[in-house]
Amino acid sequence: MASLRVLQAIADGRQYGFDIIEATGLASGTVYPALTRHERDGYVRSFWEDARLAAKAGRPARRYYRLTPAGQHALARTLAELDVPMRRVRANS
Repeated sequence: MASLRVLQAIADGRQYGFDIIEATGLASGTVYPALTRHERDGYVRSFWEDARLAAKAGRPARRYYRLTPAGQHALARTLAELDVPMRRVRANS
């Protein structure tokens, strides 16, 4: 579920590590390995911000993450798969 939360945070507009950590409530030791796996699997793409822009803002450069089309598809598929059991639970209530 942590991997799903990371993908969802990126889809919701969170773009860099600390922002994703804040949005998900997950520890950095969970978020960064998930980002590495997602990038390896082709679900996210990362890039470093221009160091000059970061310096002007008085902070280190950030590594930004974006969902790829494969990542968008994986997220949608997983959310749909999770929704099926929830619909069954609601129907049986």
